[in-house]
Amino acid sequence: MALFVLAASFAFMPQLCQAQEGDTLISRKMPAKPPVEGEVILEGLASYGHYKIFASGSGCKLYTAGIEYDRHSWGKFLGARFDYVSEVLPLILLDTATKSDIWGTPTTQDREILPGVGFSPIGFRLLWGNKLNFKPYLEAKGGILVFSKKALSQKATYENFTFQSAIGVKTKLTDRVDLRLGLFSDFHFSNAFMVPVNPGLDVMNANLGLSYDLGRQRVSR
Repeated sequence: MALFVLAASFAFMPQLCQAQEGDTLISRKMPAKPPVEGEVILEGLASYGHYKIFASGSGCKLYTAGIEYDRHSWGKFLGARFDYVSEVLPLILLDTATKSDIWGTPTTQDREILPGVGFSPIGFRLLWGNKLNFKPYLEAKGGILVFSKKALSQKATYENFTFQSAIGVKTKLTDRVDLRLGLFSDFHFSNAFMVPVNPGLDVMNANLGLSYDLGRQRVSR
């Protein structure tokens, strides 16, 4: 029996060696997949004004800090890189009046700071001049935010829907790190009439951030 097993092993050994050599050649011929272009952005936002277009609230200032993730998921659109965007805001501060009417208009000069958190899982970004030192971009993202108490009105809700839009430029610092300058941005939140009264806020803001490239190291120009 042992002799039979040994003879069979010698008989099939050439085929096994050929199969292993074939697998090695295939693995050598298959090129490695390039890493997906993407980046992580450490960002901060500070409002510098407000206007009444989609929301009735006024007299407030908004500050946020968080992390944004951008991934090149959809090819190109209008000559720009078309990215998926998501964002987590573990810190939101709303500087608002302690008393307001049901629509969010302040009725006192006294102020308070309301902390909150936010999450925007849906968004997109158009980035032009991906290989240049200055890269204009346009982005929009939507999600929810929650304050520690009802914001703008006692008739409001703790939870609010958000929509952000921004235009700006990224400037190269190193091969992997960019400075993002979003000087013309809008941050909107409201409860979308989850209750009969829908106070909300639209603020103009500056959004600054440091972006770290997760893809291949770019060639300096």
